[in-house]
Amino acid sequence: MGKKSFYSVGIMAAALTVWLAPGQVHGENEAKQVAFHSEKQTVLEEREWPERVARYRFDSGYTFEYPDAVRGVFVTGHSAGGSRFNDLLDLLDTTALNSMVIDIKDDDGYLTYRPDEDDPYYDISQSMIGDPEEMMRTLEENEIYPIARIVVFKDTLLAENQPELSFLENGEVWKNRRGEAFVNPFLEEVWDYNIDIAIKAAEMGFQEIQFDYVRFPEGFENRDDILEYDGGDFTDNPEENVQRRVTAVTEFVAHARERLEPYDVDVSVDIFGYAATISEAPGIGQNFSQISENVDVISSMIYPSHWTPYFGLDKPDLYPYELVDEYSKVENEVLGALDDPPVSRPWLQDFTASYLGSGNYLNYGKEEVEAQIQALYDNDIHEFLLWNAGNRYTEDVDYMLDLELDNE
Repeated sequence: MGKKSFYSVGIMAAALTVWLAPGQVHGENEAKQVAFHSEKQTVLEEREWPERVARYRFDSGYTFEYPDAVRGVFVTGHSAGGSRFNDLLDLLDTTALNSMVIDIKDDDGYLTYRPDEDDPYYDISQSMIGDPEEMMRTLEENEIYPIARIVVFKDTLLAENQPELSFLENGEVWKNRRGEAFVNPFLEEVWDYNIDIAIKAAEMGFQEIQFDYVRFPEGFENRDDILEYDGGDFTDNPEENVQRRVTAVTEFVAHARERLEPYDVDVSVDIFGYAATISEAPGIGQNFSQISENVDVISSMIYPSHWTPYFGLDKPDLYPYELVDEYSKVENEVLGALDDPPVSRPWLQDFTASYLGSGNYLNYGKEEVEAQIQALYDNDIHEFLLWNAGNRYTEDVDYMLDLELDNE
């Protein structure tokens, strides 16, 4: 992983402070010895660090079993902390769905729960989830697999609070047409800001950290020469700009996975579906294969509504089965070329894209959701997540279609 996998003594000491909390560390005496050496400014060589880390495992106190296959839904902080949570519990208790992807750092950059007042992230927090411990106990009791969603580089709050971590245009924080600002993936300060939040989620009991918006802004290649920003440690990188972006994004993922290793959590990344179909997503810095080599789970966002004409489909939203089927074939080929491929767990569409205009979209319901699932199963992909921004999911969907086919 190069320079980004080499930790400073300060970061290691901070991490060891967390691991030494009572009841949370196996091998306490060894941990104290390592902490002592850290205080003496002894730098651990890169090759030694993974061996030492392997001895320490954080224990949140919760017990969650990985399901036969993750079949999950997206849950906002407001839903997780409000009355809709009970509706979602009923949905999962009465269907084959078994997992929730819950916002912990949302699309604006806010924590969705309140940490302690002396916590450095308190000022960016909101009490959407009023009692995180009660929520985690409820998930445990209902055997629902918990996944924490952390939105990374789309972060209007951090960009406005610290413009030097963002992209500037004429001295002001640049925002896209939706009024959203991004922070700079070249900066390790931004990396650790988000990884520290991910560690908090792991300490809460989440079994997986899902990083979203792990990329530069869309169309960045068209503004690269206009925007003002710090290249960080990548300034002197001899690679041309596209590769510099790809390297930065890939190394963030690798860095995050390594720092999260002591917490026994899986690491997943959401990625544009089209990234799997090309060698490189040129503007945003996503290389599907390179990211896949550094995660436990890869979650391509393959909503039919989000594709322009592709795979020979003129209006992809009208063809939920065909779109997912064609995509799955490509992804299987790409992942099959890797030595240690991650689990494939795509995001599927459970919403109607009426914004596409008359004749360009379908009303998505039971048939359309099942068509996407069936396409995955037909390509031996058995995990999926459902996206609906309002967390209102289609009723009476059969999520186990392949089992029925296998029994015929």
